[in-house]
Amino acid sequence: MAEIIIDIGLNQNRVAILENGDLVELYIEEENKRLLGNIYKGRVVNVLPGMEAAFVDIGLDKNAFLYVKDAISSNFLESEDIDFKDISIRDVVKPGQELLVQVVKEPIGTKGPRISTHITLPGKYVVLMPEIKQVGISRKIIDEEERDRLKKIVEENKPENMGIILRTASAGVEEDLIIKDIEFLVNLYQRIKRESKVVYAPKLIYRELDLVDRIVRDFFGDDTQRLVINDREKYKNILELINETMPHLKSKIYYFDECYDIFKYFGIETMIKSALERKVWLKSGGYIVIDETEALTSIDVNTGKFVGSVNLEDTVLKTNIEAAKEIAKQLRLRNIGGIIIIDFIDMKDSEDIKYVINCLENELKKDKVKTTILGMTRLGLLEMTRKKDRKKLSSKFYKNCPYCEGKGKIISDGSILNLIEKEIKRIKIHTNSNAVIFDLNISYREMIDSKFENNIKLIENKFGIRIFINYIDSINLKEIKIRSMGKLENIKLLFENLKNK
Repeated sequence: MAEIIIDIGLNQNRVAILENGDLVELYIEEENKRLLGNIYKGRVVNVLPGMEAAFVDIGLDKNAFLYVKDAISSNFLESEDIDFKDISIRDVVKPGQELLVQVVKEPIGTKGPRISTHITLPGKYVVLMPEIKQVGISRKIIDEEERDRLKKIVEENKPENMGIILRTASAGVEEDLIIKDIEFLVNLYQRIKRESKVVYAPKLIYRELDLVDRIVRDFFGDDTQRLVINDREKYKNILELINETMPHLKSKIYYFDECYDIFKYFGIETMIKSALERKVWLKSGGYIVIDETEALTSIDVNTGKFVGSVNLEDTVLKTNIEAAKEIAKQLRLRNIGGIIIIDFIDMKDSEDIKYVINCLENELKKDKVKTTILGMTRLGLLEMTRKKDRKKLSSKFYKNCPYCEGKGKIISDGSILNLIEKEIKRIKIHTNSNAVIFDLNISYREMIDSKFENNIKLIENKFGIRIFINYIDSINLKEIKIRSMGKLENIKLLFENLKNK
């Protein structure tokens, strides 16, 4: 049973999904900043045959990226007579051409959003695919009788030349609710098509539902223990919506007094802090280390304080099983996508390896985002991928340090001293100054006062130049700046004035 905790702020809304009291997913959205799912009328700016893609202006700071596969008509993709590899982007779109497109991937880093001409409109129970004729059913619906029932409902009510995917939430739902969902989406698409014909590109045609409405649509259901929200107006809106679609669930919706910090009350702030740390402790005493880079994410498993009680193989297996469960949860929570490499503790028994991989696969079934386990490499590393659809959790809280430029490191103590020495040597050779003031970041004050005061005096004596250090907050941690140099009397007076400010 899941709990949904919604924190409404002035500029930012946050939604926490809890399972058995643990934070498993966190969604953060600033007002009108979400692009995923939005539909635009765009204009092709550049066609790049070498990349089989095009740049499309949809009215944002960065042009959107359209791959040839996302630009080809759905009818071509369904045809068995056409080889996709033989189609060039130049044959599909032309510079200046106007297209109706949908954002399928948020902009990440320096990359603009990825778009597609294949529009999809998700509802509570179905997803409408206006340009594809096929019918699909969620793989999570495994009961064959139920699958047959749902398929029959859709085939009898599906609009001609349109496709429908039945979502997991459609299982067990009455026929009239599914039909209403289809009718709503068809009317929505017709409205989008009408508007796209009367506006000039670039133009936003349809904005996807806001975070709260999407969460209610995609997550709230019979398997939800409760939904708690701290905004009176949104609370009333949700009640009205649920009263129309799922009135029996109204008792699961609660209002939380907005005067109190809802995330702090439910202990979510503490769980968020843990989700941003590099090291994650396991209940047994073992731990995993998660290192995120632009190219891939590596996860290392360690026994830590866990010593087991039977033998080494048993200890390793138990640690790896616990780690597999935690890794699946952390991937969802941190929204880590792309290539993922997991270094489990070495296991000699092939059956133990299979068991751990199966455990990971089972836990990943809870993830709404597509994941693929590729298997073990020759080095004993597990390779897997997870689809990138939105930014990582860490990017919502942190940005690259302007001093270390994202490296996570700053210049070492010894290197600071070396830089001072090199500057003094240069000043000795090229000037007749006998005193200098350096500007240095204030974080180095304690280190220099406690460790390098004698070293500074040695440099002064060697080159015959008096050194004054002015500590300030604003200077780059990697830099040493010369504020002034000249005769000792003038520099000493200037330094005293700086200290008194």
